[in-house]
Parts: sequence; structure tokens; C-alpha cells
Amino acid sequence: NGAHLSHLLLLALLAFTAGHAGAQQSEMFGPFELHYSVVNTTFLEPEVAASYGITRGEKRAILNLAVREHLDQGSEARAMMLKGRTWDLIQNQFLEFREIREGPAIYYIGEFKFINEEWSFFEVDFRPEGAEQTYTFKFKHQLYIN
Repeated sequence: NGAHLSHLLLLALLAFTAGHAGAQQSEMFGPFELHYSVVNTTFLEPEVAASYGITRGEKRAILNLAVREHLDQGSEARAMMLKGRTWDLIQNQFLEFREIREGPAIYYIGEFKFINEEWSFFEVDFRPEGAEQTYTFKFKHQLYIN
């Protein structure tokens, strides 16, 4: 169906954009691997962005997060509680994450505004389902208008 196709296009775009730009990264927190990427919303086709309620704009981007728990027999996607913020030289924004599930995949997207060529700093507190603690993840990313 159309929604499923849009989702697949979004996932493919996120994977391609992240892989192409070297932005898809991950970090381990105990048995949990947090995958993250930052994507400028102008990379999203208007129909795909609209289907996910994402506002496109030259100074708008999304933070995409997913967590997997490493187990003896492989790894499994986990839901998580999230709280985050981003800031730069001028603005401080709290991130509101939307959970998206497609089959076994679970990921979260948070929209934010950025300043061209400036560093955006991120701080996210997350607690994966089944975790005994909340983890804090910090990183920075430089964004450009396309």
C-alpha cells in the first residue's frame, strides 16, 4: 500500500543519506546499541515527509534514533523512553520524538531547526525497554543548507 511504500522510501532514504554522508553511527551502552543519524528534511520527498508529519525546510532536520539489544542469539529492536534537546550558538530546542514501527523495526524521529554551517549539539536521555538504567548520549553534528 502507499503508506508502506512511503515508509520503505523513508527508510531507504535515511539509510542512503546516512551511509552516503557517513552520518549513520552507533554507540554501545551496556548490551544496547544506539543507532543515530541526522538528515536534512530537504532530502525527503514531499509526499514521504507529509506521510510522517515532517515539516520540510532548508533549515530543518530530523534526528533518527533506534536501539537494539545484543543477545546471545543476535540482536533485537527495543522500544525506549526518550528525552532530548539540541542547541547551537543561538537556540535551545527540546526534541519531541515520534515512535515509528514497521514490522520488527522500531525507531524514533525528532525534528529541529538548525543554522547553516554551525554545529548542532545533542543530548538525549534514553531508557530501552527492559533496561535497568537510563543512559545519556551526547554528540555534535554540523549541518548545511542544500
